[in-house]
Amino acid sequence: MAGLVTGESIVNPDAKLSGAGVNVVVGRVTRVDRKAKKVFVAGGAEYAYDKLILSTGSSPILPPIPGRELDGVFMLRSLQHAEDICQFMKTKAPHNLTFVGAGFISLEVALLLKQANPDYEITIVELLKHPLATMLDEELCDRVANYLTQKGFQLKMGEKVVGIQGNGAVSSVKLDSGEVIAADMVFMNVGAAPNLELARDMGLEIGRFGVKVNEFLETSDPDVLAAGDCADNKHFVTGTPNPGALRGPAVIMGRLAAKRLAGYAIPFPGLLNASACNLIDWNVAATGLTEAHAHKEGIETVSALVDSRSKHGMIPGMTPWTLKLVFDRNKRTLIGGQILSRDIAPVKEIDAVSALILGRKTVEEITVFATAGNPDISSEPSLEPLTIAAEQCLQKMGPRQGA
Repeated sequence: MAGLVTGESIVNPDAKLSGAGVNVVVGRVTRVDRKAKKVFVAGGAEYAYDKLILSTGSSPILPPIPGRELDGVFMLRSLQHAEDICQFMKTKAPHNLTFVGAGFISLEVALLLKQANPDYEITIVELLKHPLATMLDEELCDRVANYLTQKGFQLKMGEKVVGIQGNGAVSSVKLDSGEVIAADMVFMNVGAAPNLELARDMGLEIGRFGVKVNEFLETSDPDVLAAGDCADNKHFVTGTPNPGALRGPAVIMGRLAAKRLAGYAIPFPGLLNASACNLIDWNVAATGLTEAHAHKEGIETVSALVDSRSKHGMIPGMTPWTLKLVFDRNKRTLIGGQILSRDIAPVKEIDAVSALILGRKTVEEITVFATAGNPDISSEPSLEPLTIAAEQCLQKMGPRQGA
């Protein structure tokens, strides 16, 4: 949509698979006979299997809002969606744009469009109280909201769209408050739901968010595996079911499923839902649990918010960044982290946070976590926020009992 890449460049050609000896079949699977171990495809073809991997993915959720069928209402999930949006904007030249949902897809698209044409009037409507509310805690959400307001966006947080109005084409959006917003185009990006029709038809056990799997991604039928958005994933910290509809975990689960077929017994650790997004001038990343999510899970937390910088203070081009760490007060282990950064490099420290969570590192251990430093590419060691945040949380917790 930003015009930076072609559609062909983001799609793996069939030749890449067939060249590796993979038989590529383009068609819809209509039925799977688990007893006969056969897959039936529309058109009459059938294929025998020893092991079967379900990776049916998910589909975007389109809320049942009256008027959603009007011309000018779009979602963004596939290449075709992006091409349709570009074509509409080229031919219809909309001016008033409304985004339903303030997750990272909505915000990234909204900012790209605003960058391309500052004259766009863009309104963002979100049912939750803050933008990026599932990624960040309130204090960082507020910084994102202030940034969006400064960029000229109209934010309608804690509001619900109850109708999309127009005669054949979109002309306005109505909120539950009664307010009507002029709109020539509406983007609806409110999440995705797993594609489970085939799994249900096969009689597989379904969990809360998808096909139920064990730690090796095997379903209730040990000869059928499920991976990606369609699997009922669990969260690494809580151990409870989690939807986790993100590309990164899906890629890892695909690799793990292949290793399982090759005879390896490597368990999937669970999701941290590590994610990052680019908001033009700011970069955002998060992993593990926010404090708000932890509290809903009954976890008592201790946290610290530390402001740092991308380079040593005397180096030209230094930009600010902020890190928040969240600890389980009782276990004293790291369970979440959030980053807001002007520069690109610091935001990738979220991967270090993920590794520390997966290692079940305690607040004491992170206070002595030594990071690589250089005046041009990192803050001074005395301002390194991972250890400073841990130090601050350690002071709040006090010494471990019985130590």
